[in-house]
Amino acid sequence: MEKRARRLFSKEFKEQVVKLYLARKPRNEIIKEYKLTPSAFDKWIRQHKETGSFKKKITAHLNKKN
Repeated sequence: MEKRARRLFSKEFKEQVVKLYLARKPRNEIIKEYKLTPSAFDKWIRQHKETGSFKKKITAHLNKKN
């Protein structure tokens, strides 16, 4: 079985996807339309809710202290 190549997404693209979700577009429609994995989509939503950005929670916390 051939592995799928890892795709990289810009911060702007992730923000666009999150905005669609926050505007109540159904999760499954977004995932299908943009050919995303559910795990990547869920991670972006979680990161946005926790930190307001797409950095890992630990990194964002460290940046606030410094």
